[in-house]
Amino acid sequence: MKKRPLILITNDDSIYAKGIASLIEAVKDLGDILVVAPEKPQSGMGHAITVNHPLRLQKSDRYEGIEAYSCSGTPVDCVKLAIYEILHERPDIIVSGINHGANYATNVLYSGTMSAAVEGALEGIPSIGFSLLDHDLDADFDASKYYAERITQEVLKNGLTKGVCLNVNIPKLPITEIAGIKVCRQAKAYWEDKFDKRQDPFGQDYYWLTGKFENFDGGEDTDVYAIQQKYVSVVPTQFDMTAHHAISEINQWDI
Repeated sequence: MKKRPLILITNDDSIYAKGIASLIEAVKDLGDILVVAPEKPQSGMGHAITVNHPLRLQKSDRYEGIEAYSCSGTPVDCVKLAIYEILHERPDIIVSGINHGANYATNVLYSGTMSAAVEGALEGIPSIGFSLLDHDLDADFDASKYYAERITQEVLKNGLTKGVCLNVNIPKLPITEIAGIKVCRQAKAYWEDKFDKRQDPFGQDYYWLTGKFENFDGGEDTDVYAIQQKYVSVVPTQFDMTAHHAISEINQWDI
């Protein structure tokens, strides 16, 4: 009898988020599930790991019939602990999300959801990060569940190039209004940061990070454009951040 795939599920919105419950629901029939997710929201943590505090795992019965743990650390901590302390083996696939909010363009650099998938790629495990463009805690994940199951199934069937994971963003639309799937590149778009400066009751300054997301990329082959055209965007993503095209130029310097 063929062994069922082992699927590790994590996120950055916490084990209590509707997005991870939706992802569990989407892929539970595709294999055996292990959930290891943060005990509290870890959005914007990027690829952070915990080095100055102990990490704690707590068995959770939140999802009936599913082996699950909450973790005191980051999404990347969750992946590492799952592999080396719970499973003692590599899962067949890692799926992360479904994130509440977009992780397209340069958002991928800050995203805990995507960093968990990138950590999977570092380990040579096919991995996917899923995000829905809706920050509402009670967002409608029906379309996201459909596409999460479909894309996960394809990755299980076809695999991914070692070192590559998928960054999947789903528009905030009913499934009947989504045009399909576009495989594309990351847009050159980012936040123009601003800080809202305020004072606490003791007269001390504090700051809230705000800003506006700006797309500086006119290409029609980007994730931002795909979302604008009502497509699910799929960007193959890698951890090698080397600017290969700049190596020969810098080699000409007198250094």
